[in-house]
Amino acid sequence: MGDDAESKRRKGRKGRRGEQLMVPEAEFTSYYGRPILNAPTWQARDIAGYFFLGGLAGAGSVLAAGAGLTGRPRMARALKVSSLVSIAGSAAALVHDLGRPGRFANMLRVFKPTSPMSVGSWLLAAYGPAAGAAAVLDVGGRLPRTGRAATAVAAALGPAVASYTAVLAADTAVPGWHEGYRELPYLFVGSAAAAAGGMALIAAPVAENAPARSAALFGTAVEGVAVRAMERRLGVVAETYREGKAGRLMRAAEALGAAGSLGGALLARRSRTAAVLSGTALLAASACTRFGVFHAGMRSAEDPKYTVVPQRGRLAAREPRQTQG
Repeated sequence: MGDDAESKRRKGRKGRRGEQLMVPEAEFTSYYGRPILNAPTWQARDIAGYFFLGGLAGAGSVLAAGAGLTGRPRMARALKVSSLVSIAGSAAALVHDLGRPGRFANMLRVFKPTSPMSVGSWLLAAYGPAAGAAAVLDVGGRLPRTGRAATAVAAALGPAVASYTAVLAADTAVPGWHEGYRELPYLFVGSAAAAAGGMALIAAPVAENAPARSAALFGTAVEGVAVRAMERRLGVVAETYREGKAGRLMRAAEALGAAGSLGGALLARRSRTAAVLSGTALLAASACTRFGVFHAGMRSAEDPKYTVVPQRGRLAAREPRQTQG
């Protein structure tokens, strides 16, 4: 009798396990139909603009320093002025999103190396005056040694200014940004380099624009590789970069970037008109990239699928390791 009862219990457990396997996957809904994540309240004009202008400023300072060292004074001056205007616009967009200028000042009260926002605030506070001094002293023709020192400081901080916003976005819980933490910095740096190259093509004389053409080709290539690598690795979350408004913006960025970089390489060395058109296309491409990344992230925060599926994938990958352990 005992053996018969045990056999029945085993069959019951097998039946229940079989029934559980037949249960369909749960739908991607959340409590009371609300999103799993609280999407950021950021506005596209402020935050995507902050991303774009900061990248243009940082990469522009690097290119300006190189132009100055290679005997291209008009390009260097134009990029210094562009970086000053861009970082001022980037800071204004950030302050507008924060709501009050005092909130930015409050972030400077302490320094937290583990906080991308804290590091970024201090970075802007150091970079802004250096970029401003480099531009003002160059245009005014005064204190050349101080101007060169300011140019060097701005160039040294430029790569961090161009890329830290990617780290800031990836540090959030937004799946479209957080899951792309490996590739986003490269994407942002490539986009920034292309934008700076575009600005130099617009502002510099044809005789001085060789570094701008190289920067445009380099930046566009890095951005394209980073986007492809990120989409391959993100799995289902990559849908947010291919579909809807974000998808249209990313495709526009790719087309404009290709047209601008190739036009610059093939035509801008001889034609001022081609240089301006190519530079404009590159700036538009960089802006489309930043707005595309922004909208992809916002969409991923709104749909529970993009939070649940990656979590399930990580759990499934962890289970075999736990079993082996």
